Amino acid sequence: MINHYYHLTRDQRCQIYALKTMGLSQRKIANHLNVSPSTICRELKRNQGRRGYRFQQADRLACERRFKASSRPKCLTPNNLQLIREKLREGWSPEQISGRLKLTQQLKISHESIYRYVWLDKKHGGCLYRQLRHGGKKYNHRSFSKSGRGCIPNRVDIQKRPKIVERKCRVGDWEGDTLIGAKHKGALLSYVDRKSKFVVLEKLKDRTAKSVVSATKKKLSKLPTHTITYDNGKEFSGHESIAKALRAKCFFAKPYRAWERALNEHTNGLVR
Repeated sequence: MINHYYHLTRDQRCQIYALKTMGLSQRKIANHLNVSPSTICRELKRNQGRRGYRFQQADRLACERRFKASSRPKCLTPNNLQLIREKLREGWSPEQISGRLKLTQQLKISHESIYRYVWLDKKHGGCLYRQLRHGGKKYNHRSFSKSGRGCIPNRVDIQKRPKIVERKCRVGDWEGDTLIGAKHKGALLSYVDRKSKFVVLEKLKDRTAKSVVSATKKKLSKLPTHTITYDNGKEFSGHESIAKALRAKCFFAKPYRAWERALNEHTNGLVR
């Protein structure tokens, strides 16, 4: 008697097809392959098409079924999905929900899985996407090299940034941006250190480059500063003055690629 279970191979399915064509019974086929008769019964029932059992089609159907079973998130149970919905309604981001579930309940649900669940809910007419901090708004990708809010003189692309910045192994590599108030009234200058996650905020009189330069010198002059990575707003056109005053190097992310400054974007969402 067979005490273990294993999946049939393509060669075994080819043998099943040949033996079945010869008119052998399921039990004789099972004896020939040294498997349980119930294995043959399930194989013929699950992987049989309109034109009968064909080994190529059967193997493809079995592989597709195994892929779907292995790729389905095991932790997205009804109770966990209810918890995720509650946290989204409370204003939590998918990243925060994923981290909290791992910390408190040892549940490994990635934020990508939560996003996929939200988009699937939207596809079926749900409104969970409206609970996301940006209302489910996706960034607009442009192909034109000068697309954006303006061309910045002597702009240095992020590709030229030192590789050590990517490793987040030292304090002093900053990401910077501005936050605009409701109805475009008021603005904040926002900096966050990539390693320590230390946040610096300063209220701006206006969104001019002069105000940004002045505020940056005021807030970062006494802090370690190696590099600063900005977005492409015109208010950062004074980056050369900032670099000279702080003895640092300034770089700019590519237009409409917020993930290149992901920590700053996430921090700005929390501040808002």
